[in-house]
Amino acid sequence: MNVLAVEGLTKRYPNFVLENITFSIPKGRIMGLIGKNGAGKSTTLKAMLNLVRPDEGSIQMFGKDFKENEENCKQNIGVVLGGIDFYNHKKIAQITDSTKRFYKNWDEAAYQKYLQTFSLDPQKKVKELSTGMKVKYMIALALSHHAKFLILDEPTSGLDPVSRDDLLGLFRQLVRDGERSILFSTHITSDLEKCADDITYIKGGKLLRSAEKNAFIESFQHLKEPGETGELTLEEIMIRTERSHYDI
Repeated sequence: MNVLAVEGLTKRYPNFVLENITFSIPKGRIMGLIGKNGAGKSTTLKAMLNLVRPDEGSIQMFGKDFKENEENCKQNIGVVLGGIDFYNHKKIAQITDSTKRFYKNWDEAAYQKYLQTFSLDPQKKVKELSTGMKVKYMIALALSHHAKFLILDEPTSGLDPVSRDDLLGLFRQLVRDGERSILFSTHITSDLEKCADDITYIKGGKLLRSAEKNAFIESFQHLKEPGETGELTLEEIMIRTERSHYDI
């Protein structure tokens, strides 16, 4: 079963159109969402979650129509979106006390485990946290109600290389039993080479390609220069695609 199926997702703004985005994620998979700044990645995530109202298209989560089952679906997802902040003078413990009331399956033992894993002090105020620690805290919240699907916008942004690698390892552990799936957007394409199963590429508001990672990379090898050997990385694929105005 697909944990997510996006079909024909469209959102129109005066100066930008997200047009006919279609992709799906099976259970137990990690999908990376890539594209330049302003390509439509965050708009896609927000439209999927009905945080901005799509003009067209359908979203299914866990085999159910998302709009008709929004409350139930949101009990089973964990979301970390960029640009969302907390009250700077509140302690982590206070924010958690408010947040956990929204989730029927909140697991306090799991939450405490993730606090330890991420070295988070619940008595610290938000203003005392680095950008990386804020990201870790939001991920701890997202993981503490047994979410079956994680939607993450730039989750490794602001983390040092060691913390990033630890987090990617955690992602792989989370999907290992086949019961969870992860969708995350990132500019750090090397992270996706380490942990993603599938890649979806949005360019200028349109879906360029969505495929299993190895098949995705193989489909762009024609961008290599004559005589160039070795496989192109995701970063090289993005740079050459954007600069060459390549389209499918």
